[in-house]
Amino acid sequence: MPGTVEPRLLRGLRDLMPAEMHARQWIIDTVRRVYETYGYVPLGTPALEFLDILRGTAGEESEKQLFEVAGPEETRLGLRFDQTVALARVVAQYPDVPRPFRRYQVAPVWRCDNPYEKRGRFREFIQFDIDAVGVESEVADVEMITAMCDVMAAFGAAGPAGRPLPFRVRVSSRRVLNLLLPYADIAPERAPDVFRVLDKLDKLGAEKVRLELTTGYKDESGSPVPGLGFSGSQVDRIERFLAIRAPRRTDVLAQVADLFRDVPGAAAELEPLARMSAQLAALGYGDDVVVYDVSIARGLAYYTGTVFETELLELPEFGSVCSGGRYDDLVLRFLGERVPAVGTSVGVDRLLVALTELDRVPPAVRRKATAQVLVTTFDKSLMDEYVAMTYELRRAGINTELYLGTEKRVGKQIRYADQYDIPVVVVCGSDEKARGEVQLKDMSVGRRLTAEVKDREQWKAERPGQFNVPRTELVSAVQRLLRVIGGGST
Repeated sequence: MPGTVEPRLLRGLRDLMPAEMHARQWIIDTVRRVYETYGYVPLGTPALEFLDILRGTAGEESEKQLFEVAGPEETRLGLRFDQTVALARVVAQYPDVPRPFRRYQVAPVWRCDNPYEKRGRFREFIQFDIDAVGVESEVADVEMITAMCDVMAAFGAAGPAGRPLPFRVRVSSRRVLNLLLPYADIAPERAPDVFRVLDKLDKLGAEKVRLELTTGYKDESGSPVPGLGFSGSQVDRIERFLAIRAPRRTDVLAQVADLFRDVPGAAAELEPLARMSAQLAALGYGDDVVVYDVSIARGLAYYTGTVFETELLELPEFGSVCSGGRYDDLVLRFLGERVPAVGTSVGVDRLLVALTELDRVPPAVRRKATAQVLVTTFDKSLMDEYVAMTYELRRAGINTELYLGTEKRVGKQIRYADQYDIPVVVVCGSDEKARGEVQLKDMSVGRRLTAEVKDREQWKAERPGQFNVPRTELVSAVQRLLRVIGGGST
């Protein structure tokens, strides 16, 4: 048809249907409950920031991923790529905000990179952050790590059959990584480039990381990936550092101390990690769930101290679903004052993809409707009665939809309820009205027995899941039925 526009989406963006939106909201609600037990408060910031606010904060790689937006009066704007930069701006812009400022924020962010939708990487995605600004103590870092652990444990408890969700939080420190520079004879100003490449270790593997640190290589598409030009001996030392592994945190620290024994200040930089390990152990977060892994670098340039990532052990190749770190100098850029800060972020959409792949999203969460009841409207002469029943149920706190579609036949309206997984249907025709009754239909019974009952006439005669109740008892009968459907008792 002339003048029509092809419906389409940019790669890396997606539409979420009701079942996916319900599952996403389940993740958000679960994370919020954990964050609020830690006393964090909500904050909202705009999706758009001035471009100069966003630039110069996260490193060259992240700045290439900025979505730039033309604002009014030729204002240069950008869509936020994370929520941490906006938080730093808020702290600088509102001096009356009490410190420590402990906030959570859940909102979409945008990154113009190469998406991998099947593995949970999109150009628009939801992040759920907590941050503590104005806190220097490493206890705040411990709190971030334990919050990540508690979030993962909550998904295990809330998932199907309450099965534990195996996970591991991997912890490192930019300050310890900085010790690698003198050890490998690398100039300090090259640190952002080195850490950016090390952050790709899990994704690219050791061989490609070595090539990018030295001569470069061509990726799968044939495009050149330039190398950083380090010598083989320098990279050998980097690889010796990255090879440090041990099942206990204290053993990892001992190996790092031995490797850096001739590096000035190494012992002092390891002390906070030792204290954190002891605190984690005292709180019950053992070496099985929180490990020290010196290969964790995190790609964002603003990190200055502890960094951490959370991985699901049933999907080790999936990558991090929750990560963060300490960024003591980010507010300095806006305020001219050093304000210590640490935070972590759950990748809501990445986690949803991972939990879906693991069949860890409860079936009840992936519902297509919010309605618990559909009131059918096949007899137009009874419309006032249908409306009255609908509002009685709603005022009793029962989510109720009044069918207002074009289908005239009750069977088609029941089919509509089935398509949306609405659990209860109310039917009232002239016969029911004359008897002072309404018919309730438990849709779960029909869904369960569909495969068992082959004879249509038998189905009509037995009317599985259908029964009549007095019109005056509509609300109480629906309440009882919903309790039964939900696994409760009458």
